[in-house]
Amino acid sequence: MAPDGVDTLAVARRVLKTEADGLHALAGSLDAAFGRAVAILAAATGRVVVSGMGKSGHVGRKIAATLASTGTPAQFVHPGEASHGDLGMIVAGDAVLALSNSGETAELADLIAHTRRFGVKLAAIVGRPGSTLARAADVALVLPPAPEACPMGLTPTTSTTMQLALGDALAVALLEGRGFTQADFRVFHPGGRLGAQLTRVADLMHGPDELPIVPATANVGEAIAQMTARRFGCVGIVDGAGTLCGIITDGDLRRALGCADLPARPVAEIMTATPRTIAPDALAAEALREVNARAITALFVVDAARHPVGLLHIHDLLRAGVA
Repeated sequence: MAPDGVDTLAVARRVLKTEADGLHALAGSLDAAFGRAVAILAAATGRVVVSGMGKSGHVGRKIAATLASTGTPAQFVHPGEASHGDLGMIVAGDAVLALSNSGETAELADLIAHTRRFGVKLAAIVGRPGSTLARAADVALVLPPAPEACPMGLTPTTSTTMQLALGDALAVALLEGRGFTQADFRVFHPGGRLGAQLTRVADLMHGPDELPIVPATANVGEAIAQMTARRFGCVGIVDGAGTLCGIITDGDLRRALGCADLPARPVAEIMTATPRTIAPDALAAEALREVNARAITALFVVDAARHPVGLLHIHDLLRAGVA
């Protein structure tokens, strides 16, 4: 229940506008330091170690997870734990990304000193250019002055939003710089709906031995027999060169029931010519869009010469969690 006298919708809009203004200011403030930070993280032969205290730490955990999922090996090290043994996780070849809005977070002191002692590159996301962290870092990404969305100006809101967005910008710049592909993305996201969407058609399709296929010289009766045996609700028609030239579905048969002596008629009389197909290396998500757009239940999978190499049914997409 909303507090008396508080226009909660107005509050929400004010918060979002304040944070959006902060992001706009951040985009305009970026300079060559951003490129140097990307270069430091890209050059790490070990891991990118992200660290921060309090709200900056929560943001840092998300940045580390985003980096790791987009091809940059990364982990989060809590600055408090770092002072009690976890500094051993940071070794030569690593790069550190430290977050602190004030730049004076006491718990980061030992971690900063460790990077300076052992020659570990240090990038910082910080709110004050003259702060201890900014001066110690090899490169500092300084957040522009922006009011917090909290009416008291105390609760980290705009500042953490800018930190998070800047972390995303670093991750995407690194992703694009190394040519990270959808196939690479799937390696790091094998589970859940996202992993299913990135599955290839070849991983789900029924292979050549299961295909319902008849030659273009066949009659409808032969096509019905093949459809019944394979139970996909369709049959592919191939010409003398083995090229898919048509398809007959359950719907085609129903529409042709009024034809005299239907089983003896040539398949060419009722088939749909040049049916929709898909390539084996296409994403399962592409196949889903195709069956939804065409209101069909199956797609023949063909090679570059349109020779059938598989068949993908809507049930295959459902079982894989794509649909």
